[in-house]
Amino acid sequence: MLRYKVTIAYDGTQFAGFQLQVKQRTVQGVMEKAVRTIAKSPTRIVVNGSGRTDAGVHALGQVVHFDFPFALPAAAMLKALNSLLPLDVVVKDCQVADSGFHARYDTTGKRYVYRVSRGYYTDPFRRFYTGHWKYALDVDKIELALNDFIGTHDFSSFAASGGSIKNKVRTIFAATVTEDPASDELIFEFYGNGFLYNMVRIMVGVALEIGNGRRPVHDILRLYEVKDRTQARYTAPASGLYLKKVYYGDGPADKGDLVTL
Repeated sequence: MLRYKVTIAYDGTQFAGFQLQVKQRTVQGVMEKAVRTIAKSPTRIVVNGSGRTDAGVHALGQVVHFDFPFALPAAAMLKALNSLLPLDVVVKDCQVADSGFHARYDTTGKRYVYRVSRGYYTDPFRRFYTGHWKYALDVDKIELALNDFIGTHDFSSFAASGGSIKNKVRTIFAATVTEDPASDELIFEFYGNGFLYNMVRIMVGVALEIGNGRRPVHDILRLYEVKDRTQARYTAPASGLYLKKVYYGDGPADKGDLVTL
């Protein structure tokens, strides 16, 4: 068996998320179908992802791995996969990995981007690729507030209720926001050692409410203390979220460098 490490990008609009689900179109499902076709295998070949993405969430650099029953050059595997995958998924990179490599358990960090469209009305051509916020925003307040995300904290207030993960402590290395006047968008970027279910979308929701004056600038610090998801309130839509990059010992975090990009 040969293990492949594959980096993929996908438009999440027409997927029910990454993880395999019965009678649902998922990224894992279409990847496994393509791999099985190449292998001409009568049985399932499991494609393991670096993590799940929800329905409607996109990826620029999701990483997966799978074990293949015979040797195929990485370039040939990339070409074969792209010839079989639907147009809303593309393989960007393919490597033969060490047999012990695991796309999920070997991660040292992830980077997410969240795009917010600021027009008063929802742009029909961007509704599947951005979140939308029509209210006034003080971006200086948001920039100040984002600094409170940096460091190691208990993110219980920023995790969707009902999750099975008990340890809610995570470390955020960078949290930034930039304005794109040409598209009238705010672009958030978060880099951390791991993220809880809906965590980035809740963080963006809190930041937007701070920018709109609905919360004090440093309300994030209070939310750490109360550990109450209901007090974080707003969850930004899935459509604006992108998994940008997954790190495997190759990011600033591994050097102890807490950077703001």
